[in-house]
Amino acid sequence: MNEMTPPAAASPRSTRPDDWASDQEVRWCPGCGDYAILKAVQRTMPELGADPAKTVFISGIGCSSRFPYYMETYGFHTIHGRAPAIATGVKLANPELDVWIVTGDGDGLSIGGNHMLHLLRRNLDCQLLLFNNEIYGLTKGQASPTSRLGTRTPTTPFGSIDRPVKPCEFALGAGARFVARTFDTAQKQLPEVLKRAYAHKGTSFVEIYQNCVVYNDGVFEAFTDRKAAPTSQLWLEHGQPMLFAGGTRGLTLDRERLMLEVIEVTPETLPRVIVHDETNRSVAHMLINMNFPAFPVALGVIYCDPRPSFETVVAEQVAKATAGKVADLAALLRRGQTWEVSPPA
Repeated sequence: MNEMTPPAAASPRSTRPDDWASDQEVRWCPGCGDYAILKAVQRTMPELGADPAKTVFISGIGCSSRFPYYMETYGFHTIHGRAPAIATGVKLANPELDVWIVTGDGDGLSIGGNHMLHLLRRNLDCQLLLFNNEIYGLTKGQASPTSRLGTRTPTTPFGSIDRPVKPCEFALGAGARFVARTFDTAQKQLPEVLKRAYAHKGTSFVEIYQNCVVYNDGVFEAFTDRKAAPTSQLWLEHGQPMLFAGGTRGLTLDRERLMLEVIEVTPETLPRVIVHDETNRSVAHMLINMNFPAFPVALGVIYCDPRPSFETVVAEQVAKATAGKVADLAALLRRGQTWEVSPPA
């Protein structure tokens, strides 16, 4: 049996989180945010009604990329940055599989940036989870594409001078039709974001802020800490006003300057608070680029505007091209420019 071909179809069965946990010892640093993400995924899979025999997790290289070892599903631990390319082949060959890609800010946005760009613009039906800890963790703490200006690391001893990549902005610019953002310890909201990503038909891009306790500890604490959360987090919900700080503050759109601004919410100012529209690409850009702490961090589903997925269009094209035709390899080889070579006289 081909390694990536699922067993003979069986009737759907309900599963428990333990059914999704492999027998492999989980080997991340104690306190790593990856543990929380792994548990959230294993807890969510039964709620999705997913089948382990029809699920595959594909990763590249990095701490996050150990993920397939810990899921009792099919899996590929591929090479650096190439998970999107492998995932595309898997989905085209077996469209019935649920394909999940797990990558990191280094793996996905450095050597793998080109592959990720084309995955997003093609809109393959898969879930792409990008763990962002703003550092290279596996290779001992070098600056990554998302490291902030001034970050001191072995490769930037005087502080990073590179402008960091914003993963969600990259995804939106590459043509992603689903962009969401959450963080490792958001154990109530993270599963809900995963459910939305799974329900979306096409590439679902989910950035997950993940704390690296060894090389970049506490880098997100200013907005992930429970005490700071009410005033620093804006959880978006389609069709609902953009409110935070217990509803006492909100976002409005300065229509003259075409910029978002924070306002104090009163009965008089409440009508000015904008309502979240997941299909509004322009506002999605604004939400992604809000500067913290002057603005809260936008979390949840930022953008969602479906279109036909890549493998669906490929299948339709192949069906149309082959309709009514009989495969004849010999005729194909003799078609077009051919030469007959004769021995010399």
